Amino acid sequence: MKIPEKAQRKQHFLLKPLSKILSDLPTPSNMNYYWNFGSLLSLCMMMQLLTGIFLAMHYCPSMDSSFDSIAHTTRDVTSGYILRNIHANSASIFFLCVYFHMSRNIYHSTWKNSMTWLLGMMIYMMMIITAFMGYVLPWGQMSFWAATVMTNLLSAMPYMGNTTVQWVWGGFSISNATLNRFYSLHYLLPFMLLFLMILHMMALHTKPQSNFTGTQNNSDKIPFHHYYSLKDLQTVMSILLLMIYLSTLYPYTLTDPENFLKADPLVTPTHIQPEWYFLFAYAILRSIPNKLGGVMMLMLSILMLCSTLFLKQHNLKTSNHRPNFKLTMWSLLFTFILLTWMGSMPAEDPFTSLSLLMTTYYFMIFLMFLSKHSKQEHHLMTNPWKVFHKTDLLNLKMLV
Repeated sequence: MKIPEKAQRKQHFLLKPLSKILSDLPTPSNMNYYWNFGSLLSLCMMMQLLTGIFLAMHYCPSMDSSFDSIAHTTRDVTSGYILRNIHANSASIFFLCVYFHMSRNIYHSTWKNSMTWLLGMMIYMMMIITAFMGYVLPWGQMSFWAATVMTNLLSAMPYMGNTTVQWVWGGFSISNATLNRFYSLHYLLPFMLLFLMILHMMALHTKPQSNFTGTQNNSDKIPFHHYYSLKDLQTVMSILLLMIYLSTLYPYTLTDPENFLKADPLVTPTHIQPEWYFLFAYAILRSIPNKLGGVMMLMLSILMLCSTLFLKQHNLKTSNHRPNFKLTMWSLLFTFILLTWMGSMPAEDPFTSLSLLMTTYYFMIFLMFLSKHSKQEHHLMTNPWKVFHKTDLLNLKMLV
């Protein structure tokens, strides 16, 4: 008698754990495409790793040779042009998918598994560090000055700020030692990032899957494969087409033109700015006049995302029945877009004033509005009769 394929997977000592957390995972039958961004992040991670390994074979971490080695890879190496463009553009797609993935978790309140959420935040912070170091490696004008500005922020630390900056630089200024350190870490950190992503996936799939209704109905679940694996394949193909489209036809749309000039420490660009996915944090940094205060607000703007773990949601499992929470989340999205736009503008009025206003509102959302909505909605659930007016209660009693 032939053993079914599903039973063979469950009996195999290697395929059994993979079958449990992937193919045979019980999954809610009503998850929409908003849940596909996790698989898209895995795709972007693999694209970054593969293209990065090949690009590292031709890169020279030297102040004199790094810019020329990038130009040589792009112009002379077989398929170097497409490898470089895919590596650069997939980083932008990577962060775009991360922001969609995080917004889905906050909007639908699917961050109840604290270990999964904390691992996700660790992945996000490590992505920021890795992407920043990768942005420095081409050693263009914007790369050099972005490295100068961001590393100098460490000098705001009390007592040990200057010592920390010199330790990061490997000397008293940005030099070959700095570039070598950034290159080594940029090559090493993605493998640590991959390990964290595997832990994140295991922590996610060992708990019951959630959906946008917030219910955990075990009677209405289906296997992940082949229902959702084919659904993920649709979005994977869409992202691959987008990546090929950007890398071949518009490869430099998301790149600063200043970065196509070799780094010159004697010429300062008129407007120093990071990549678009860091602009919201850069706007928050510039909105605070004090250097130490700006650095603290920059760190807190990212750590604020962890504050959602301390919100008591009680019996409210989804945002579908929480109108105030929905409105706050849409205002958070609007604030994020505005901060991103203002981060790309010159550091002058009215942009600095608007950045300060939007920064204040950004922190108020996490520190005040979310907890206030949670308490109000819990109060309405536990005391439903208090939401009616007295005349409405009298009419209701007469009907009864």
